[in-house]
Amino acid sequence: MSARNRSCSSSFIQACSSSSFTRQPPRVLIVDASPPWWSETCSVFCQALENFFFLTSSLAGPVRLPLLSVFAINVQLECLLPFVHVKGNLTRLLSCVEELRSLPQEGCIRQRGALLKQAVLDSLQQFKQYMCHTTLGDINSNCVEVTVVTCQPGQTVLRQLEQGLKNSDLMSLRKLLVIHITLQHSLSDRSPACSPEAPSSEDHKDHEESLMLGTEMDLQQVEGTVVAVESALKMWLHNQGGDREHVHLLLPPSLTAQSSTPNPANNRPSPVCLKCDMQERLLSPALLPSTPDLGVKTESIQDFQPLNKSLTNQSPSPQCLRVVKVLYADGVCQSVLYGLPFVIRPTSCWQLDWDEMETNHQTFHALCHTLRTRDWFLLARSEPKSGLGSSVFSYYILQSSGSLTLLLKPVLTRELMLPCTLPVVIEEPPLQALCNIEGRQSHSRVRATVAPLPSIPLNKMYRPSLTLSHSRASAPALCFQDNYNEEDHLMVQRQ
Repeated sequence: MSARNRSCSSSFIQACSSSSFTRQPPRVLIVDASPPWWSETCSVFCQALENFFFLTSSLAGPVRLPLLSVFAINVQLECLLPFVHVKGNLTRLLSCVEELRSLPQEGCIRQRGALLKQAVLDSLQQFKQYMCHTTLGDINSNCVEVTVVTCQPGQTVLRQLEQGLKNSDLMSLRKLLVIHITLQHSLSDRSPACSPEAPSSEDHKDHEESLMLGTEMDLQQVEGTVVAVESALKMWLHNQGGDREHVHLLLPPSLTAQSSTPNPANNRPSPVCLKCDMQERLLSPALLPSTPDLGVKTESIQDFQPLNKSLTNQSPSPQCLRVVKVLYADGVCQSVLYGLPFVIRPTSCWQLDWDEMETNHQTFHALCHTLRTRDWFLLARSEPKSGLGSSVFSYYILQSSGSLTLLLKPVLTRELMLPCTLPVVIEEPPLQALCNIEGRQSHSRVRATVAPLPSIPLNKMYRPSLTLSHSRASAPALCFQDNYNEEDHLMVQRQ
């Protein structure tokens, strides 16, 4: 890549990484911790919130969550966390989680709808007071987003909020989201005094009118697991700036008469322009404060080998990668891989004797053959070196190729994965749009100016082989357990 292209790409990355997070809104989290349902979700929600705080409070780079306030509805309404900066404030955030865990889990309350309304209004008033007294320049948004987490039926809670807030001043409320955590089993056997509040007939009558509020309201249903709740909270980390599109994808001009728009300058059809937005899929491990032992960068082999200051004049000892699981190739999503890949091949180190080198070569060949014939990938984990004190493991995917090589690709753990919905489109696109994309030119084809290289069958291609003095018995074949469990999750270890 030329110096000019490097500078252009660097400017493009900076524009998509730092300046794109200037519109991140402050957040308010309202937790419906009313008994008896709080006893069913307390441990799950608090664990997910704790994991989220561990990540966001120590994440380097642009601020993705500038301010956060937490309210809890239990026997009464409590503000557990006034507006605070999330980055670098882990102690205060974890204290809020402990207060949530200590809330009573037994009993029942009657005025849940009124408390939800009061929590939203109190949070808006608190935000106005905070903005009047702050002089910080990193809060560029004059609106706040409120998220209500509840185990009650989501439609009922949303209807209660719509009815209660329709005559209130919501100018500073940007969005109201209700997250309904579904329980693992039904709670219909609870006593009638603790049953969910049934909507009245007036609620249904005025439902259409209450939908005409000037703020955006949405409902999201989340499974009652730590992973699902944590993923819902990570939606806050996505770029919230939607002032303009991110990318213009220019395609060759369409040649269909219906869609070709002549350019006034040269009377030629204009290119087809697709306006797109970009979304992050992963958080870079380089943003973590504790540097992993491997895998932060993979631009060179030296990046793969951690620096040991005590051995400055010696060759670094080999890194150890332990295979922990066999994966089906069609079950690995390319969006969770990052960095530059490495090619793994049998060693040719001169310090090994010929017998050991031959056995190693045959065993490597058996591994490649097994993975290729069974369409498997290997998931490997870095083994920590003694005395380095690393607190984070790195994981890699090993993929077999047609040659005697493996491809090593870094893969991220779920803690650094952002929520990403990949919709499946079944219906066909409109005919007009399809014609724009499939326009083909029938004349003035580009001709080759040089003779093409002769094609060589893949099985006839020359590949240098390892010449050995004599042969030995083949190494035993490698066997793997075909027991990949899709619900297994890779966890980042914390000290």
